[in-house]
Amino acid sequence: MTSVVVVDDQELVRSGLQMVLEARGCSVVGTAGDGRAGIELVRRTDPDVVLMDIRMPALDGIAATRALTEAQVRSRVLVLTTYDLDHYVYEALRAGAAGFLLKATPPDRLVDGVRTVAAGEALLAPSLTRRLIEEHVRRPAPVAGVPTALRDLTERELEVLALVARGLSNDGIAERLVVSQATVKTHLNRILAKLALTSRVQAVVLAYECGLVVPGGAGVPDPAGGAFSGT
Repeated sequence: MTSVVVVDDQELVRSGLQMVLEARGCSVVGTAGDGRAGIELVRRTDPDVVLMDIRMPALDGIAATRALTEAQVRSRVLVLTTYDLDHYVYEALRAGAAGFLLKATPPDRLVDGVRTVAAGEALLAPSLTRRLIEEHVRRPAPVAGVPTALRDLTERELEVLALVARGLSNDGIAERLVVSQATVKTHLNRILAKLALTSRVQAVVLAYECGLVVPGGAGVPDPAGGAFSGT
Protein backbone atom coordinates (compact mmCIF):
# COMPACT_ATOMS: atom_id res chain seq x y z
CA MET A 1 0.00 0.00 0.00
CA THR A 2 1.37 3.41 -0.99
CA SER A 3 1.89 5.68 2.03
CA VAL A 4 1.32 9.42 1.61
CA VAL A 5 1.81 12.65 3.56
CA VAL A 6 -0.37 15.60 2.50
CA VAL A 7 1.04 19.11 2.97
CA ASP A 8 -1.41 21.95 2.27
CA ASP A 9 -2.37 25.10 4.18
CA GLN A 10 -6.12 24.57 3.70
CA GLU A 11 -7.69 22.08 6.10
CA LEU A 12 -10.57 21.36 3.75
CA VAL A 13 -8.16 20.45 0.97
CA ARG A 14 -6.14 18.21 3.28
CA SER A 15 -9.29 16.40 4.41
CA GLY A 16 -10.56 16.04 0.86
CA LEU A 17 -7.28 14.64 -0.43
CA GLN A 18 -7.10 12.20 2.47
CA MET A 19 -10.61 10.92 1.69
CA VAL A 20 -9.81 10.54 -2.02
CA LEU A 21 -6.55 8.70 -1.40
CA GLU A 22 -7.79 6.36 1.31
CA ALA A 23 -10.94 5.49 -0.67
CA ARG A 24 -8.65 4.26 -3.46
CA GLY A 25 -6.26 2.14 -1.45
CA CYS A 26 -3.55 4.58 -0.35
CA SER A 27 -2.55 5.14 3.27
CA VAL A 28 -2.37 8.77 4.44
CA VAL A 29 0.07 8.61 7.36
CA GLY A 30 -0.26 12.29 8.24
CA THR A 31 -1.11 15.82 7.10
CA ALA A 32 0.55 19.19 7.69
CA GLY A 33 -0.49 22.82 7.16
CA ASP A 34 2.84 24.33 6.08
CA GLY A 35 6.19 23.35 4.64
CA ARG A 36 8.10 23.39 7.90
CA ALA A 37 5.61 21.10 9.65
CA GLY A 38 5.56 18.95 6.52
CA ILE A 39 9.31 18.39 6.66
CA GLU A 40 9.13 17.23 10.28
CA LEU A 41 6.19 14.95 9.50
CA VAL A 42 8.01 13.36 6.57
CA ARG A 43 11.07 12.73 8.72
CA ARG A 44 8.89 11.00 11.36
CA THR A 45 6.69 8.92 9.05
CA ASP A 46 8.92 8.19 6.01
CA PRO A 47 6.08 8.06 3.44
CA ASP A 48 6.43 6.85 -0.13
CA VAL A 49 5.03 10.11 -1.53
CA VAL A 50 4.56 13.68 -0.29
CA LEU A 51 1.68 15.61 -1.86
CA MET A 52 3.03 19.15 -1.60
CA ASP A 53 1.21 22.46 -2.10
CA ILE A 54 3.28 25.46 -3.22
CA ARG A 55 1.93 28.61 -1.57
CA MET A 56 1.97 28.06 2.20
CA PRO A 57 2.90 30.04 5.32
CA ALA A 58 6.10 29.50 7.34
CA LEU A 59 7.80 27.67 4.46
CA ASP A 60 6.50 27.33 0.90
CA GLY A 61 6.31 24.03 -0.95
CA ILE A 62 9.30 24.68 -3.20
CA ALA A 63 11.58 25.47 -0.26
CA ALA A 64 10.24 22.44 1.62
CA THR A 65 10.85 20.21 -1.41
CA ARG A 66 14.40 21.52 -1.70
CA ALA A 67 15.03 20.82 1.98
CA LEU A 68 13.74 17.25 1.67
CA THR A 69 15.88 16.69 -1.42
CA GLU A 70 18.99 17.99 0.31
CA ALA A 71 18.24 15.76 3.30
CA GLN A 72 18.14 12.80 0.87
CA VAL A 73 14.91 11.41 2.27
CA ARG A 74 13.43 8.36 0.60
CA SER A 75 10.06 10.04 0.05
CA ARG A 76 9.29 11.43 -3.41
CA VAL A 77 7.54 14.78 -3.75
CA LEU A 78 4.52 15.26 -6.02
CA VAL A 79 3.62 18.94 -6.20
CA LEU A 80 -0.13 19.53 -6.28
CA THR A 81 -1.24 23.12 -6.76
CA THR A 82 -3.87 25.44 -8.15
CA TYR A 83 -1.22 27.41 -10.03
CA ASP A 84 0.17 26.23 -13.38
CA LEU A 85 2.63 29.07 -13.99
CA ASP A 86 5.81 27.94 -15.74
CA HIS A 87 7.93 29.58 -13.03
CA TYR A 88 6.46 27.27 -10.40
CA VAL A 89 6.93 24.20 -12.59
CA TYR A 90 10.62 24.89 -13.19
CA GLU A 91 11.33 25.84 -9.59
CA ALA A 92 9.58 22.74 -8.26
CA LEU A 93 11.45 20.43 -10.63
CA ARG A 94 14.79 22.07 -9.90
CA ALA A 95 14.07 21.69 -6.19
CA GLY A 96 13.81 17.94 -6.70
CA ALA A 97 10.09 17.27 -7.14
CA ALA A 98 9.30 14.02 -8.93
CA GLY A 99 6.14 15.39 -10.49
CA PHE A 100 3.68 18.25 -10.81
CA LEU A 101 -0.12 18.03 -10.97
CA LEU A 102 -2.92 20.58 -10.75
CA LYS A 103 -5.62 20.41 -8.09
CA ALA A 104 -8.17 20.22 -10.88
CA THR A 105 -6.85 16.74 -11.71
CA PRO A 106 -9.63 14.08 -11.48
CA PRO A 107 -9.40 11.87 -8.36
CA ASP A 108 -8.55 8.64 -10.19
CA ARG A 109 -5.80 10.36 -12.19
CA LEU A 110 -4.43 11.91 -9.00
CA VAL A 111 -4.15 8.50 -7.34
CA ASP A 112 -2.57 7.05 -10.48
CA GLY A 113 -0.07 9.92 -10.32
CA VAL A 114 0.77 9.16 -6.70
CA ARG A 115 1.42 5.52 -7.55
CA THR A 116 3.46 6.46 -10.61
CA VAL A 117 5.72 8.70 -8.54
CA ALA A 118 5.97 6.08 -5.78
CA ALA A 119 7.17 3.60 -8.42
CA GLY A 120 10.09 5.89 -9.26
CA GLU A 121 8.77 7.51 -12.43
CA ALA A 122 8.47 11.21 -13.28
CA LEU A 123 5.09 12.86 -13.83
CA LEU A 124 3.87 16.12 -15.32
CA ALA A 125 0.28 17.20 -15.93
CA PRO A 126 -0.47 16.92 -19.69
CA SER A 127 -1.29 20.63 -20.00
CA LEU A 128 2.04 21.57 -18.41
CA THR A 129 3.95 19.16 -20.64
CA ARG A 130 2.44 20.75 -23.73
CA ARG A 131 3.38 24.24 -22.57
CA LEU A 132 6.96 23.24 -21.75
CA ILE A 133 7.34 21.59 -25.15
CA GLU A 134 5.91 24.65 -26.90
CA GLU A 135 8.43 26.85 -25.09
CA HIS A 136 11.34 24.69 -26.21
CA VAL A 137 10.05 24.67 -29.78
CA ARG A 138 10.32 28.46 -29.82
CA ARG A 139 13.97 28.38 -28.74
CA PRO A 140 16.84 28.46 -31.28
CA ALA A 141 17.97 25.06 -32.54
CA PRO A 142 20.94 23.62 -30.58
CA VAL A 143 24.35 23.42 -32.20
CA ALA A 144 25.69 20.07 -33.35
CA GLY A 145 27.61 17.96 -30.89
CA VAL A 146 27.25 17.12 -27.23
CA PRO A 147 26.43 20.11 -24.97
CA THR A 148 29.32 21.14 -22.73
CA ALA A 149 27.36 20.34 -19.56
CA LEU A 150 27.03 16.72 -20.69
CA ARG A 151 30.59 16.09 -21.92
CA ASP A 152 31.40 13.77 -19.01
CA LEU A 153 28.71 11.29 -20.06
CA THR A 154 29.51 8.25 -22.15
CA GLU A 155 27.70 7.62 -25.43
CA ARG A 156 25.47 5.02 -23.78
CA GLU A 157 24.69 7.38 -20.91
CA LEU A 158 23.71 10.05 -23.43
CA GLU A 159 21.40 7.52 -25.09
CA VAL A 160 19.80 6.67 -21.77
CA LEU A 161 19.38 10.33 -20.82
CA ALA A 162 17.75 11.10 -24.16
CA LEU A 163 15.30 8.22 -23.76
CA VAL A 164 14.46 9.37 -20.25
CA ALA A 165 13.81 12.86 -21.63
CA ARG A 166 11.50 11.33 -24.24
CA GLY A 167 9.39 9.94 -21.40
CA LEU A 168 10.36 6.27 -21.53
CA SER A 169 10.17 4.23 -18.33
CA ASN A 170 13.05 2.04 -17.18
CA ASP A 171 11.25 -0.93 -18.75
CA GLY A 172 10.92 0.93 -22.05
CA ILE A 173 14.57 1.95 -22.06
CA ALA A 174 15.69 -1.59 -21.27
CA GLU A 175 13.60 -2.94 -24.13
CA ARG A 176 14.82 -0.28 -26.58
CA LEU A 177 18.50 -0.80 -25.76
CA VAL A 178 18.19 -4.57 -25.24
CA VAL A 179 19.66 -4.47 -21.74
CA SER A 180 18.40 -5.37 -18.28
CA GLN A 181 16.48 -3.00 -16.00
CA ALA A 182 19.37 -3.24 -13.54
CA THR A 183 21.72 -1.95 -16.24
CA VAL A 184 19.39 0.96 -16.96
CA LYS A 185 19.25 1.85 -13.25
CA THR A 186 23.06 1.74 -13.10
CA HIS A 187 23.31 4.13 -16.05
CA LEU A 188 20.77 6.48 -14.48
CA ASN A 189 22.59 6.53 -11.17
CA ARG A 190 25.86 7.36 -12.94
CA ILE A 191 24.16 10.10 -14.98
CA LEU A 192 22.72 11.73 -11.86
CA ALA A 193 26.05 11.49 -10.06
CA LYS A 194 28.06 12.97 -12.94
CA LEU A 195 25.60 15.82 -13.43
CA ALA A 196 25.18 16.46 -9.67
CA LEU A 197 21.42 15.95 -9.92
CA THR A 198 19.06 14.35 -7.44
CA SER A 199 16.13 13.18 -9.52
CA ARG A 200 15.04 11.82 -12.88
CA VAL A 201 12.93 14.92 -13.50
CA GLN A 202 15.91 17.24 -13.03
CA ALA A 203 17.77 15.16 -15.62
CA VAL A 204 14.89 15.60 -18.08
CA VAL A 205 14.86 19.37 -17.56
CA LEU A 206 18.63 19.57 -18.11
CA ALA A 207 18.44 17.43 -21.26
CA TYR A 208 15.98 19.87 -22.83
CA GLU A 209 17.73 22.99 -21.54
CA CYS A 210 21.04 21.80 -23.00
CA GLY A 211 19.45 20.90 -26.33
CA LEU A 212 20.41 17.22 -26.06
CA VAL A 213 16.88 16.47 -27.19
CA VAL A 214 14.31 18.74 -28.78
CA PRO A 215 10.56 18.19 -29.17
CA GLY A 216 9.98 16.12 -32.29
CA GLY A 217 13.72 15.44 -32.76
CA ALA A 218 14.86 12.04 -33.99
CA GLY A 219 18.33 11.61 -32.62
CA VAL A 220 20.89 12.35 -29.97
CA PRO A 221 23.88 14.48 -31.05
CA ASP A 222 27.27 12.82 -30.67
CA PRO A 223 30.73 14.42 -30.47
CA ALA A 224 31.18 14.00 -34.22
CA GLY A 225 27.98 15.81 -35.01
CA GLY A 226 26.03 12.66 -35.95
CA ALA A 227 23.21 11.05 -34.01
CA PHE A 228 22.70 7.94 -31.97
CA SER A 229 19.87 5.71 -33.12
CA GLY A 230 16.85 4.75 -31.08
CA THR A 231 15.77 8.10 -29.72
